[in-house]
Amino acid sequence: MTRLVELDATGPRKLSPEDLDDEKGDVAVCQCGLSDSFPFCDGSHRRTADEDADETYVYENGERRVVDRVVTDDESE
Repeated sequence: MTRLVELDATGPRKLSPEDLDDEKGDVAVCQCGLSDSFPFCDGSHRRTADEDADETYVYENGERRVVDRVVTDDESE
């Protein structure tokens, strides 16, 4: 399975001691791209548990849909 993720950050996020979870003592970094507190994990990845390995998905406005094809606009051409 693949997932289309749109990000708008232009630089890295440096983690600091304030980023530690007081209860767990750790930092979980989002790897799915769906977290509302990105770059930190908020558990949103649970929505991907039933994704099919042969499909490509996009998540918009809280909804998931299958994408038939991905078209990109290459401005260099």
